[in-house]
Amino acid sequence: MDDETLRMTMLFDFFGDLLTEKQREYFDLYHNEDLSLTEIAEKAGITRQGVYDIITRAEKSLAEIELKTGVVRKWSETRADLDKAESLARELLLLPDADSRFAVIAGELVLALERIRR
Repeated sequence: MDDETLRMTMLFDFFGDLLTEKQREYFDLYHNEDLSLTEIAEKAGITRQGVYDIITRAEKSLAEIELKTGVVRKWSETRADLDKAESLARELLLLPDADSRFAVIAGELVLALERIRR
């Protein structure tokens, strides 16, 4: 999956409910089910250009919503910060001179971060 497809899929996961039913259906078939425009057009009984237009409008709508809200960007940044915090907490567990209380706290921190990431 290329970066743009991944980006569109994430936008769809966050904002797909804001699209029209046809936009959701065709977007899903194209990006998630990997059907071609021709396959979707045959299935829907419309032209390939019609499918292309609907998917393009959906992609534009999703991109505009993200541009206005920044929700996916903020989610991605938070996820990266959580990964970094978990990595640092795991490093703390490996410190040779740490006392047992310190190790317990670091272990609890790792568990809490794992729960948040789920």
